[in-house]
Amino acid sequence: MKLMTRKSLLIFLSIFVLVFTCFNMKTSNVFAQSATAEIVMEINSMRVLHQVNAHDKKYMASTTKILTAITVIENCNLADEVTITEKTVGIEGSSIYLEKGEKLTVKDLLYGLMLRSGNDCAETLAVFCSGSIKSFAELMNLTAKKIGAENSNFVNPHGLHNDNHYTTAYDLAKISCYAMKNEDFREIVGTKKVRIPFTTRNTVRLLINKNKMLNEFDGATGIKTGYTKKAGRCLVSSAVKDGMELICVVLNCPPMFEKSKELLTEKFNSYKNVKIVESDNVIGFTTFNDENIPLIVKEDVVLPLNSSEKEKIMVEYDYPATINEIEDLQKEIGLVKIYCENNLIFEQKIYTILSE
Repeated sequence: MKLMTRKSLLIFLSIFVLVFTCFNMKTSNVFAQSATAEIVMEINSMRVLHQVNAHDKKYMASTTKILTAITVIENCNLADEVTITEKTVGIEGSSIYLEKGEKLTVKDLLYGLMLRSGNDCAETLAVFCSGSIKSFAELMNLTAKKIGAENSNFVNPHGLHNDNHYTTAYDLAKISCYAMKNEDFREIVGTKKVRIPFTTRNTVRLLINKNKMLNEFDGATGIKTGYTKKAGRCLVSSAVKDGMELICVVLNCPPMFEKSKELLTEKFNSYKNVKIVESDNVIGFTTFNDENIPLIVKEDVVLPLNSSEKEKIMVEYDYPATINEIEDLQKEIGLVKIYCENNLIFEQKIYTILSE
């Protein structure tokens, strides 16, 4: 009887260890939360200058609010007045302590969202924009897909933990590059402090930005901090030097400010923007009804390159020699392809001058 009990115990323990190991392997493979994820991306070309675990799925805490803010900006009038209701006050976590009956503009709430990481601001904006948290999350996901963030899923506007709320460092960098091209977004995340109304108390709130990069790193332009126990310390930062602006994302990184400064400094020292193709120049011709049609790019092709890459760049113009349909004159007809050591690093569309 004792022998049978010991065998049963050993079998039970073996099964428990196997199940526990498999569960942990699955969790690790899906989210790999114990590892830090890093990426540095140039804002215009979106060329990746540095990456570690950049495509691993991660929880991202309040860096979620980058997508929340740009989604609101694109779908709401920033001057619209919002009346605070009981449904969106007293939200857990970071808050600007909104009170029922207050009246603030969408822009006021965006300052509360991005400077003080107000979860109450996040839910208020979501409900105002879409009618419910669920509907706004659907809009966030549509916006993310439009930007090209393919490995992310958003279920709330603030980043409080949910197992189905995740992103990657790469996706978050792409979202941030996109958002920083919006002047309203850029103004808000670059603000160090601002006063907004506190209408139920007939006074004002002083909001001071939690992002220490704005005060501690030369050229810093934004963007957003984040923290939950499961996500760890997260930071998306941006900075500009000599006309080149970089986005840096670190997820689950305890020394998030120190690491971001280190990565940005290293890449600013290693890379410089180089103009490769000018938009003012005709880059070639195609023919239509025996007439030469000039071809252009609509924006300069400018890429961050390090000293060793400058001598290894090859430019390929890929377009048809002849156009047979008049409709082809009204759209892009080819691509400029930039290679470095036979690796494709950038593409930009080619247009006929007649397509304007």
